[in-house]
Amino acid sequence: MPVSRRVDRLPGVSDQPKWEAAVVYAIPMRTRFRGITVREGVLIEGPLGWGEFCPFPEYDDREAAGWLATAIEQVTVGWPTPVRDRIPVNCTVPVVDPDRAHAIVAGSGCRTAKVKVADHPDSLSGDLERVAAVRDALGPDGAIRVDANAVWDVDTAVRNITRIDRAAGGLEYVEQPCRTIEELAAVRRRVDVRIAADESIRRAEDPLRVAVAGAADIAVLKCTPLGGVRRALRVAEAAGLPCVVSSALETSIGLSAQIALAAALPTLEFACGLGTVNLFDGDVVTESLLPVDGYLPVPAAPPRPDPELLSRFRHPDPERERWWRERLDRVRSIV
Repeated sequence: MPVSRRVDRLPGVSDQPKWEAAVVYAIPMRTRFRGITVREGVLIEGPLGWGEFCPFPEYDDREAAGWLATAIEQVTVGWPTPVRDRIPVNCTVPVVDPDRAHAIVAGSGCRTAKVKVADHPDSLSGDLERVAAVRDALGPDGAIRVDANAVWDVDTAVRNITRIDRAAGGLEYVEQPCRTIEELAAVRRRVDVRIAADESIRRAEDPLRVAVAGAADIAVLKCTPLGGVRRALRVAEAAGLPCVVSSALETSIGLSAQIALAAALPTLEFACGLGTVNLFDGDVVTESLLPVDGYLPVPAAPPRPDPELLSRFRHPDPERERWWRERLDRVRSIV
Protein backbone atom coordinates (compact mmCIF):
# COMPACT_ATOMS: atom_id res chain seq x y z
CA MET A 1 0.00 0.00 0.00
CA PRO A 2 1.50 3.36 -0.96
CA VAL A 3 2.74 5.63 1.82
CA SER A 4 1.59 9.19 1.21
CA ARG A 5 4.21 11.85 0.62
CA ARG A 6 1.99 14.33 2.47
CA VAL A 7 3.64 15.51 5.67
CA ASP A 8 1.60 14.28 8.62
CA ARG A 9 -0.23 16.77 10.77
CA LEU A 10 0.50 15.47 14.22
CA PRO A 11 -2.63 14.71 16.26
CA GLY A 12 -3.03 16.08 19.74
CA VAL A 13 -0.56 18.93 19.33
CA SER A 14 -1.72 21.98 21.25
CA ASP A 15 1.49 23.62 22.43
CA GLN A 16 3.49 25.01 19.56
CA PRO A 17 7.25 25.48 19.14
CA LYS A 18 8.74 28.85 20.04
CA TRP A 19 9.24 29.90 16.45
CA GLU A 20 10.40 33.41 17.27
CA ALA A 21 13.24 32.05 19.45
CA ALA A 22 14.65 29.69 16.79
CA VAL A 23 18.45 29.75 16.52
CA VAL A 24 20.31 29.51 13.21
CA TYR A 25 23.63 27.70 13.61
CA ALA A 26 26.78 27.14 11.54
CA ILE A 27 29.28 24.44 12.55
CA PRO A 28 32.44 23.70 10.56
CA MET A 29 33.01 20.16 9.30
CA ARG A 30 36.30 18.44 10.09
CA THR A 31 36.44 17.11 6.53
CA ARG A 32 34.42 18.09 3.48
CA PHE A 33 31.41 15.76 3.48
CA ARG A 34 28.60 15.60 0.96
CA GLY A 35 30.24 18.57 -0.70
CA ILE A 36 29.94 20.89 2.31
CA THR A 37 32.48 22.30 4.76
CA VAL A 38 30.05 24.04 7.12
CA ARG A 39 26.79 22.51 8.38
CA GLU A 40 23.92 24.93 8.79
CA GLY A 41 20.45 24.60 10.23
CA VAL A 42 17.90 25.88 12.72
CA LEU A 43 17.32 24.76 16.31
CA ILE A 44 13.75 25.02 17.58
CA GLU A 45 12.49 24.76 21.15
CA GLY A 46 9.09 23.34 22.11
CA PRO A 47 7.30 22.01 25.20
CA LEU A 48 9.20 18.70 25.13
CA GLY A 49 12.64 20.11 24.39
CA TRP A 50 14.59 20.97 21.25
CA GLY A 51 14.43 19.87 17.62
CA GLU A 52 16.38 20.60 14.46
CA PHE A 53 15.47 21.80 10.97
CA CYS A 54 18.44 21.35 8.63
CA PRO A 55 17.41 20.33 5.09
CA PHE A 56 20.26 20.73 2.64
CA PRO A 57 20.11 24.02 0.70
CA GLU A 58 19.33 22.38 -2.65
CA TYR A 59 16.08 20.82 -1.35
CA ASP A 60 12.90 22.65 -2.26
CA ASP A 61 10.32 23.67 0.34
CA ARG A 62 8.11 20.63 -0.21
CA GLU A 63 10.97 18.23 0.44
CA ALA A 64 12.17 20.35 3.36
CA ALA A 65 8.72 20.02 4.96
CA GLY A 66 9.55 16.49 6.10
CA TRP A 67 12.52 17.82 8.05
CA LEU A 68 10.33 20.36 9.83
CA ALA A 69 7.66 17.77 10.60
CA THR A 70 10.35 15.68 12.30
CA ALA A 71 11.37 18.61 14.49
CA ILE A 72 7.75 19.37 15.38
CA GLU A 73 7.13 15.75 16.35
CA GLN A 74 10.25 15.79 18.51
CA VAL A 75 9.39 18.95 20.46
CA THR A 76 5.61 18.54 20.80
CA VAL A 77 4.54 14.88 20.95
CA GLY A 78 7.76 12.94 21.48
CA TRP A 79 8.71 9.51 20.18
CA PRO A 80 7.29 5.97 20.31
CA THR A 81 8.39 3.65 23.11
CA PRO A 82 11.80 2.10 22.34
CA VAL A 83 12.29 -1.65 22.18
CA ARG A 84 16.08 -1.51 22.78
CA ASP A 85 18.33 0.71 24.87
CA ARG A 86 21.40 0.92 22.63
CA ILE A 87 22.06 0.98 18.89
CA PRO A 88 24.99 -0.61 17.06
CA VAL A 89 26.56 1.92 14.71
CA ASN A 90 29.08 2.13 11.92
CA CYS A 91 31.84 4.69 11.73
CA THR A 92 31.77 6.92 8.67
CA VAL A 93 34.81 7.37 6.44
CA PRO A 94 34.62 10.45 4.19
CA VAL A 95 36.64 10.90 1.02
CA VAL A 96 40.06 10.98 2.70
CA ASP A 97 43.46 9.42 1.99
CA PRO A 98 44.15 5.82 3.10
CA ASP A 99 46.14 6.80 6.20
CA ARG A 100 43.36 9.05 7.44
CA ALA A 101 40.75 6.39 6.66
CA HIS A 102 42.73 3.83 8.66
CA ALA A 103 43.02 6.20 11.62
CA ILE A 104 39.28 7.02 11.62
CA VAL A 105 38.32 3.36 11.73
CA ALA A 106 41.00 2.28 14.20
CA GLY A 107 39.98 5.00 16.64
CA SER A 108 36.22 4.56 16.30
CA GLY A 109 35.59 1.43 18.36
CA CYS A 110 33.14 0.31 15.66
CA ARG A 111 33.17 -3.06 13.93
CA THR A 112 31.36 -1.69 10.86
CA ALA A 113 32.58 1.10 8.58
CA LYS A 114 30.67 3.03 5.94
CA VAL A 115 33.02 4.37 3.27
CA LYS A 116 32.15 7.16 0.87
CA VAL A 117 33.07 6.38 -2.74
CA ALA A 118 32.40 7.82 -6.23
CA ASP A 119 33.15 11.38 -5.16
CA HIS A 120 34.22 12.31 -8.70
CA PRO A 121 34.46 10.54 -12.09
CA ASP A 122 38.09 9.44 -11.60
CA SER A 123 37.76 8.40 -7.97
CA LEU A 124 37.98 4.62 -8.35
CA SER A 125 41.70 4.23 -7.66
CA GLY A 126 41.37 6.31 -4.50
CA ASP A 127 38.24 4.39 -3.51
CA LEU A 128 40.09 1.08 -3.82
CA GLU A 129 42.96 2.32 -1.66
CA ARG A 130 40.54 3.71 0.92
CA VAL A 131 38.51 0.52 1.36
CA ALA A 132 41.70 -1.55 1.53
CA ALA A 133 42.96 0.67 4.35
CA VAL A 134 39.62 0.31 6.13
CA ARG A 135 39.84 -3.48 5.86
CA ASP A 136 43.32 -3.38 7.35
CA ALA A 137 42.03 -1.31 10.28
CA LEU A 138 38.95 -3.49 10.88
CA GLY A 139 40.57 -6.86 10.38
CA PRO A 140 38.91 -9.82 8.66
CA ASP A 141 35.82 -9.91 10.88
CA GLY A 142 34.69 -6.29 10.45
CA ALA A 143 31.97 -5.21 8.02
CA ILE A 144 32.51 -2.65 5.24
CA ARG A 145 29.70 -0.93 3.39
CA VAL A 146 30.11 1.77 0.73
CA ASP A 147 27.87 4.62 -0.42
CA ALA A 148 27.97 5.81 -4.04
CA ASN A 149 25.18 8.42 -3.73
CA ALA A 150 23.45 7.35 -6.96
CA VAL A 151 26.14 8.58 -9.37
CA TRP A 152 26.87 5.42 -11.41
CA ASP A 153 25.08 4.01 -14.42
CA VAL A 154 24.37 0.26 -14.39
CA ASP A 155 27.50 -0.93 -16.22
CA THR A 156 29.78 1.37 -14.21
CA ALA A 157 28.15 0.21 -10.98
CA VAL A 158 28.63 -3.47 -11.80
CA ARG A 159 32.25 -2.94 -12.80
CA ASN A 160 33.14 -0.75 -9.80
CA ILE A 161 31.28 -2.82 -7.23
CA THR A 162 33.16 -5.92 -8.34
CA ARG A 163 36.52 -4.18 -7.95
CA ILE A 164 35.67 -2.44 -4.66
CA ASP A 165 34.31 -5.69 -3.21
CA ARG A 166 37.61 -7.39 -4.02
CA ALA A 167 39.71 -4.53 -2.58
CA ALA A 168 37.61 -4.49 0.58
CA GLY A 169 37.94 -8.22 1.13
CA GLY A 170 34.15 -8.43 0.90
CA LEU A 171 31.41 -5.80 1.21
CA GLU A 172 28.40 -5.95 3.50
CA TYR A 173 26.42 -3.89 0.99
CA VAL A 174 26.56 -1.02 -1.51
CA GLU A 175 24.23 1.89 -0.84
CA GLN A 176 22.35 3.53 -3.72
CA PRO A 177 24.81 2.81 -6.55
CA CYS A 178 22.39 4.17 -9.19
CA ARG A 179 19.56 6.69 -9.29
CA THR A 180 16.43 4.79 -10.33
CA ILE A 181 14.68 1.73 -8.97
CA GLU A 182 15.00 0.05 -12.36
CA GLU A 183 18.76 0.63 -12.39
CA LEU A 184 19.13 -0.72 -8.85
CA ALA A 185 17.25 -3.86 -9.83
CA ALA A 186 19.50 -4.35 -12.87
CA VAL A 187 22.64 -3.99 -10.78
CA ARG A 188 21.32 -6.32 -8.10
CA ARG A 189 20.80 -9.06 -10.69
CA ARG A 190 24.42 -8.80 -11.86
CA VAL A 191 26.43 -8.60 -8.63
CA ASP A 192 26.84 -10.82 -5.58
CA VAL A 193 26.88 -7.90 -3.12
CA ARG A 194 23.74 -6.73 -1.29
CA ILE A 195 22.20 -3.50 -2.59
CA ALA A 196 20.76 -0.92 -0.18
CA ALA A 197 18.28 1.75 -1.26
CA ASP A 198 18.38 5.22 0.30
CA GLU A 199 17.06 7.96 -1.99
CA SER A 200 14.87 5.38 -3.75
CA ILE A 201 13.10 4.76 -0.43
CA ARG A 202 12.67 8.26 0.96
CA ARG A 203 11.76 9.88 -2.37
CA ALA A 204 9.46 7.13 -3.63
CA GLU A 205 5.72 7.53 -3.77
CA ASP A 206 5.48 3.87 -2.80
CA PRO A 207 8.43 2.39 -0.83
CA LEU A 208 6.94 -1.07 -1.36
CA ARG A 209 7.82 -0.72 -5.05
CA VAL A 210 11.53 -1.01 -4.21
CA ALA A 211 11.00 -4.45 -2.70
CA VAL A 212 8.52 -5.62 -5.33
CA ALA A 213 10.90 -4.60 -8.13
CA GLY A 214 13.69 -6.64 -6.55
CA ALA A 215 15.75 -3.45 -6.42
CA ALA A 216 17.25 -3.75 -2.94
CA ASP A 217 18.09 -6.09 -0.11
CA ILE A 218 18.15 -3.34 2.54
CA ALA A 219 16.22 -0.11 3.15
CA VAL A 220 18.17 2.88 4.45
CA LEU A 221 15.87 5.12 6.49
CA LYS A 222 16.40 8.72 7.58
CA CYS A 223 13.48 9.86 9.67
CA THR A 224 14.43 13.53 9.30
CA PRO A 225 13.50 13.83 5.59
CA LEU A 226 10.73 11.24 5.96
CA GLY A 227 8.74 13.43 8.34
CA GLY A 228 9.32 11.93 11.77
CA VAL A 229 9.82 8.70 13.65
CA ARG A 230 6.23 7.50 13.31
CA ARG A 231 6.06 8.07 9.58
CA ALA A 232 9.45 6.39 9.10
CA LEU A 233 8.17 3.33 10.95
CA ARG A 234 5.27 3.14 8.48
CA VAL A 235 7.72 3.47 5.58
CA ALA A 236 9.78 0.61 7.03
CA GLU A 237 6.70 -1.56 7.27
CA ALA A 238 5.68 -0.73 3.71
CA ALA A 239 9.15 -1.42 2.32
CA GLY A 240 9.22 -4.86 3.92
CA LEU A 241 13.04 -5.00 3.98
CA PRO A 242 15.66 -5.11 6.73
CA CYS A 243 16.39 -1.51 7.71
CA VAL A 244 19.45 0.57 8.48
CA VAL A 245 18.81 3.96 10.08
CA SER A 246 21.19 6.65 8.89
CA SER A 247 21.96 10.21 9.93
CA ALA A 248 21.12 13.18 7.75
CA LEU A 249 24.16 15.01 9.15
CA GLU A 250 22.53 16.65 12.15
CA THR A 251 23.88 17.93 15.45
CA SER A 252 23.21 15.74 18.49
CA ILE A 253 19.78 17.38 18.81
CA GLY A 254 18.57 16.23 15.40
CA LEU A 255 20.46 12.96 15.62
CA SER A 256 18.45 11.98 18.69
CA ALA A 257 15.37 11.52 16.48
CA GLN A 258 17.25 9.10 14.23
CA ILE A 259 18.32 7.14 17.30
CA ALA A 260 14.70 7.08 18.47
CA LEU A 261 13.71 5.53 15.12
CA ALA A 262 16.40 2.86 15.37
CA ALA A 263 15.28 2.15 18.93
CA ALA A 264 11.64 1.71 17.88
CA LEU A 265 12.09 -0.58 14.86
CA PRO A 266 10.74 -4.08 15.61
CA THR A 267 13.98 -5.68 14.36
CA LEU A 268 17.44 -4.29 13.73
CA GLU A 269 19.79 -6.65 11.90
CA PHE A 270 22.51 -4.22 10.84
CA ALA A 271 24.58 -1.48 12.43
CA CYS A 272 23.17 2.00 11.80
CA GLY A 273 24.83 5.05 10.28
CA LEU A 274 24.45 7.27 13.32
CA GLY A 275 28.03 7.92 14.41
CA THR A 276 28.25 11.19 12.48
CA VAL A 277 28.57 13.90 15.12
CA ASN A 278 32.33 13.32 15.08
CA LEU A 279 32.33 14.69 11.52
CA PHE A 280 31.55 18.11 13.04
CA ASP A 281 34.16 20.42 14.51
CA GLY A 282 31.91 21.09 17.48
CA ASP A 283 28.37 20.50 18.70
CA VAL A 284 25.64 22.49 20.41
CA VAL A 285 25.38 20.17 23.45
CA THR A 286 27.98 19.42 26.11
CA GLU A 287 27.54 15.64 25.98
CA SER A 288 27.48 14.81 22.27
CA LEU A 289 25.83 11.61 21.03
CA LEU A 290 29.03 9.76 20.17
CA PRO A 291 29.38 5.97 20.00
CA VAL A 292 31.29 4.06 22.66
CA ASP A 293 32.63 0.64 21.70
CA GLY A 294 30.45 0.72 18.57
CA TYR A 295 27.15 1.56 20.28
CA LEU A 296 25.03 4.64 20.97
CA PRO A 297 22.75 4.79 24.03
CA VAL A 298 19.09 5.59 23.38
CA PRO A 299 18.25 8.97 24.97
CA ALA A 300 14.98 9.34 26.84
CA ALA A 301 14.57 12.87 25.47
CA PRO A 302 16.37 15.19 23.06
CA PRO A 303 19.54 16.72 24.52
CA ARG A 304 19.36 20.39 25.37
CA PRO A 305 21.77 22.89 23.84
CA ASP A 306 24.38 24.47 26.04
CA PRO A 307 23.93 28.28 26.08
CA GLU A 308 27.66 28.92 25.60
CA LEU A 309 27.88 26.51 22.65
CA LEU A 310 24.68 27.91 21.19
CA SER A 311 26.25 31.35 21.28
CA ARG A 312 29.54 30.08 19.82
CA PHE A 313 27.90 28.41 16.85
CA ARG A 314 25.17 30.96 16.16
CA HIS A 315 25.42 31.81 12.46
CA PRO A 316 27.78 34.78 12.03
CA ASP A 317 26.38 35.90 8.65
CA PRO A 318 23.22 38.05 8.96
CA GLU A 319 22.26 37.44 5.33
CA ARG A 320 22.55 33.70 5.74
CA GLU A 321 20.56 33.81 8.98
CA ARG A 322 17.83 35.75 7.20
CA TRP A 323 17.81 33.13 4.42
CA TRP A 324 17.21 30.33 6.93
CA ARG A 325 14.49 32.22 8.79
CA GLU A 326 12.64 33.00 5.58
CA ARG A 327 12.94 29.37 4.55
CA LEU A 328 11.58 28.23 7.92
CA ASP A 329 8.59 30.58 7.55
CA ARG A 330 7.82 29.27 4.05
CA VAL A 331 8.04 25.63 5.06
CA ARG A 332 5.90 26.21 8.17
CA SER A 333 3.09 27.28 5.87
CA ILE A 334 2.94 23.85 4.20
CA VAL A 335 3.49 21.52 7.17
